[in-house]
Amino acid sequence: MSIDQLQPAANQQVGVYVPYYPQAAKRSHLPLAISLYQKGALEGQRKIEGGESIPFIATWNVSTLPADLTRCRIQFDGNSELSYELMMANFEFVDFLIEVIMNFKRVRLADFSQAFYRKLMRYDD
Repeated sequence: MSIDQLQPAANQQVGVYVPYYPQAAKRSHLPLAISLYQKGALEGQRKIEGGESIPFIATWNVSTLPADLTRCRIQFDGNSELSYELMMANFEFVDFLIEVIMNFKRVRLADFSQAFYRKLMRYDD
């Protein structure tokens, strides 16, 4: 399913996440981000500067509470040796999904932010 085809999540599902996003720009994308989160998966392309994009599939467990933990797995290029995993609070992961949606609307490419990849590769630990 494409990000273009997402339907906004219901108000009661979005409402529990609203306090975590004080920025109006992020709040406006929250219903779509919650909808994407509830799908439990995202297929996209990691843009490589000066090279070809690398396809990936990200999957995660779905929970209803913002403070619960999400385990996200991402596999690049269909190669099990290029699989990575991280855990974070749902509200933090949904924030990354908001960035995916914002980026998609700008450049028509489903990809996570640089901050997500830094966390995935544990560069900030």
